[in-house]
Amino acid sequence: MPHHVQREIRYNFEYERRIRACFIGAGGHAYRNVYPAFRYAPVELTGICDLSLDRAQSFVRLFGAERAYSNHHEMLEKEKPDLVFLVTAYNPDGRVQATDLAMDALAGGAHVWMEKPTAASIAEIDALAAASRRAGRMVMTGLKKTFFPTIEKLRDLVGSPDFGPLTSINVRYPQSLPPLGDRADLVKMQSFLDHIYHPAAILHYLGGPIERVSYEWEGRTGATVTNIRFQSGAVGTLHFAAGQSGGSLFERVEVIGDGANAIVENGSRLTVYRRAALPSYGRAASFIQPDENAALFYEPEHSLGQLYNNNLFYLGYVPEILHLTDAILEGTEITKGTLAVAREIMKLFEFYRRTDAGVVATL
Repeated sequence: MPHHVQREIRYNFEYERRIRACFIGAGGHAYRNVYPAFRYAPVELTGICDLSLDRAQSFVRLFGAERAYSNHHEMLEKEKPDLVFLVTAYNPDGRVQATDLAMDALAGGAHVWMEKPTAASIAEIDALAAASRRAGRMVMTGLKKTFFPTIEKLRDLVGSPDFGPLTSINVRYPQSLPPLGDRADLVKMQSFLDHIYHPAAILHYLGGPIERVSYEWEGRTGATVTNIRFQSGAVGTLHFAAGQSGGSLFERVEVIGDGANAIVENGSRLTVYRRAALPSYGRAASFIQPDENAALFYEPEHSLGQLYNNNLFYLGYVPEILHLTDAILEGTEITKGTLAVAREIMKLFEFYRRTDAGVVATL
């Protein structure tokens, strides 16, 4: 089945079966991007927990939940949810608050949807995976980039007869890497941990597991360019473009196959360059290719009040939640945002933490 599938979206009130769910966290990101997604998912929100009870009560009123809590243990005990959503922050030592909260939710018998990052180390991912197996419950990390319609379309192209296998890939994303001497400090690495999940998720989704890496580092902005070899034999670069303008297009992904390539800019603009020969060198008077070879261009219109031009959809928030709720209702396993994928991303994070520029490392 293609990864990019047009599905008819159902609204929350149209579902006959809804999953009993609780939410830990009542912050700005959750307010903008996660709670509103429940309008399109089979979720019955019974409890909301935040360290500020007033904030939790405000969210209960705004998002139609039933009860507010300031202690998540009390909420898990009283509500006995089948699914817990986690959008929280960091501990003072730089560890991810949601990691321990996910353990508590699993111990309470609930599936978990958590915003990235999943954890701050491979060891913590492994502990979560063991707890998930013991509980017989799924843990999904919100790797929204792998649910972008444009990125899913790239995945469909790669390996198709008209595109060929992935031979190379470039991902550009604005992120700074601190100096090597600061990288043992998780607090100083917080921004990097928070954001590496996005480009790394794309690399894994499109290229598969990474075999070896090395990078060069620039000291003024913390920009890096990383050379990558995938286990498949494909090669790539990850360009952390720290120093780019805030008015620039934010990110860019290019995949190259065998005689064809495709580019996603700003997450929502896709150009597919189909197989075509260069016009006769020194002789061709026109650059126009035959129609069957012409490039394909995709971009949402922003005139109609559609779902596809709403960032809850083209940024993947609703589709990633539906991926988990579909699996729960159907008794199947998730295939995206898994702890195994989070572990691959953490390999890359730990590589940057411990490795100096110019050193080739096997992941």
